[in-house]
Formats: sequence, structure tokens, C-alpha cells
Amino acid sequence: MMDDGYLKQMPLSEIAIDTPDAFVDGPFGSNLKSAEYTDEGVRLIQLQNIGSGEWLDFSKKFVSTRKLVNLSRHAVRPGDIAIAKMAEPVARACIVPAVADNFMVVADCIKLRVNETKSDPRFIVELLNSYPFRNQAERKSIGTTRIRINLSILKDLAIAIPSVSAQQRIAEILVNVNEAIRMTERLTAKLELAKQGLLRDLLTRGVDSSGQLRDPQRGSDTFVETPLGLLPSSWSVQAVDALLSEVKPAMRSGPFGSALLKSELVQEGVPMLGIDNVQLEHFVQNYSRFVSQEKYRELARYAVRPKDVMVTIMGTVGRCCVVPDDIGQALSSKHVWTLTFDSRRYLPELACAQINYSDWVLRHFASDAQGGIMSAIRSDTLRTTLLPVPPIGEQHRIWEILQTVQTRIDTARRETSKLRLLKQGLTDDLLTGRVKVQGSV
Repeated sequence: MMDDGYLKQMPLSEIAIDTPDAFVDGPFGSNLKSAEYTDEGVRLIQLQNIGSGEWLDFSKKFVSTRKLVNLSRHAVRPGDIAIAKMAEPVARACIVPAVADNFMVVADCIKLRVNETKSDPRFIVELLNSYPFRNQAERKSIGTTRIRINLSILKDLAIAIPSVSAQQRIAEILVNVNEAIRMTERLTAKLELAKQGLLRDLLTRGVDSSGQLRDPQRGSDTFVETPLGLLPSSWSVQAVDALLSEVKPAMRSGPFGSALLKSELVQEGVPMLGIDNVQLEHFVQNYSRFVSQEKYRELARYAVRPKDVMVTIMGTVGRCCVVPDDIGQALSSKHVWTLTFDSRRYLPELACAQINYSDWVLRHFASDAQGGIMSAIRSDTLRTTLLPVPPIGEQHRIWEILQTVQTRIDTARRETSKLRLLKQGLTDDLLTGRVKVQGSV
């Protein structure tokens, strides 16, 4: 951290206003009991409400106004800073928004009311959530499994701040980046929600020759009752086994028992694909287990091909993805089912979508549940899973629509990642004084 007169070093407590209740934690023990919580009144600030730089509004608890009068030193108003004494990450902070008129901190939270002639609260929140300050707080925390920082220790932690006008300018820059991040996150969430609704419709209604969703209530297309519910009359319903390729075996799990010993794994070679490679709709090309070329040839029946569909047997059972075209040589492990569909009759991408999202597939897989827990998926269960089968041309139209939506989602995610990297770099440069900011906003 630079110290050339631009940054002024001080303990954190020095930026609080000069009143006894400016920097306090919540009431302890019998001073505030959960039995005293009410359905309305003064909003309590809990650990669950404090995010890193953002207020989380989903957990709402209250106490009476009379209780606040008795515990007035713990009162909080919008614009104060709320700091978490524990839970990951420790000492995270946010500004309390105007979602209520009156607040009060509970025991595991801290209120900091900043003297705005010395500091900008927005700048201080960024500083508290920065890596250098958080690292300092964690080193001073106590506890093993769940660390906690005491108020007295937090007050003495060192900070280095520029002039108020520089703080205001830095806060404006970082707040604008934060808002851009939140906008892309909201867009991604909105697109994800739209995709889920679209998936449900596409997988049961399909699209007509003009690419429009069919409507069972209107139009000339007819719908018929099937074992999977109401579907377009031009579709059929077939078991997975009837849609697989003629390659042998078209459905396989990995080698069991003595077919592959732990001692036969090597540091590099042909990857063994497992549940860590299979995420929802996404194949992860990160390999940690390998076999030699000789062993690969011996286990060739378990080879994985481009466009194969992989379904997890362990962990999150039934998660599914499609193997990418550039997979090269690879083997399926015993923790996944690998299926080769006949793409002339059924697109593997559509099969993957059905397995991941269709209610009837989830219900069918649940038939393997033991004691309420799905421990695996047996081959017979997977082979007899029923799928709706649109004509192949319509399958392509459905997949093109889903690809368009996914492309928009991926673009929004990439933009969010870029903005987060920008925020990280700006925070490091601006808060350490590596890049100096002069003047006011």
C-alpha cells in the first residue's frame, strides 16, 4: 500500500461519528430473545441480510418499537453500514438501504455510522470488502470451524484512505461498475427463467413449420393423449433403447472391479470421464484420471464418442450433458452412463434436454430410489425411459431455438465475468493508491 501523503492511515474507528452509539454491535443474551420477534415493527439486521457490498432482503424479522426504545444504542438508519461479525466471509459489509424506516442490529452484526466529513460510506464499504482488509480481519478473527471477529478488534484494524473528494470519485467509479454487474446478472437470471419456460413448451408442444410454438387450444395442429401426457399428434413416444445407435455397446457404464485397478491409473494419457466432467447441459474438459494407450485399447468398449450423452449415476444422479466434438480419446467411468443416440432419429442435444428437465424422466428415475434416496440409475430404468419423438426436422428447429437462447445467456455470463475482472482490477488500483484519483465528482 502506498504511503506518500495521498493515503492517510488510521484505525477504522476513527471514521465513525463522535457519538457512543456510532460503532456498536447488537444486544447479547437476554437483552433480545427470539421470543420477542414480531410480525412487523422495527426491522432486524441479521447475518443473512449482509452481502459483500449488497443488502440481501429475503430474510425479514422484526421487533416492537418499544423494544427499540429500550435498546436505542443498537438502532440503525438507512445509510449506515452493516458489518457481519461471522459467517463466510467475515467482516463483509453493505450499506443499509431504505427498505424500512427503522432498523436494529442483532448480536452477530455491527453498525457503523460514518462521519461523512471524513469518509464516503460507499468508499468504506468497498474498502471493507476488499481483499487486503478482509485478509487483515480474518487473521485477527477467532474460532476454528466458524471464525468470528470481535467489535473491539475490528475497530482497531488499520485502513488507509485518501481525501473525501477522492473517496467520492472512487466510490462513483466502483458503484457504476457494481451496477453494471448487477444489470448483467439480472439479465442472465431473466434469460434463464425464460429458457426454463421455453424448454417446457418446446419439449411438449414443439414448433410448426414456420418455427412458431404450437398451441393445443388453437390452430390446426392436433394433440393427443400419450403415456407422457398431451403431445402433438405428429410425434411418437419411444423408449431410450429404441433410439440408440447400432454401435456396440450403444449404452455403457465404465469398467468395474478388476477390469481397471487403481494401480493402473497414470499421470497422463487417455482421460477417464466421471461425474465431475458432467454438469447440467455442460461438459467440463478438466481431467484428473488417466490410463495408458495400452489400457485404453483393452477397454475400448467403454470409449466415449463426440455427441454421446452422459448421465451421472453417483452424486447428483441423473445430471446430463453432451460430449463435445473435440473430445478425442476418452473412456467412460463406472459413475456415469454413456449413451450413443442415432442422430438420424433423435438429436442427442434434445435427449439431454429431456433427461435434464422433463418431469416424466425424473419420475421414472425415481423408481430406482431406495429409502427415498436415488442411489443410482439401473440400466433397465434408463433403457425404458420414454421420450417424446418429434419428426427429425422439427427436432432441429427446436434445438436451433434453444441454441439461440443459450447463446444470449452465455454472452451475458461472459459480460458479467469481464465486469467482475474489471472491478477486481479497479478496486486493487484505486483502494491501494496505485492509481491516484484527484478532484471531486
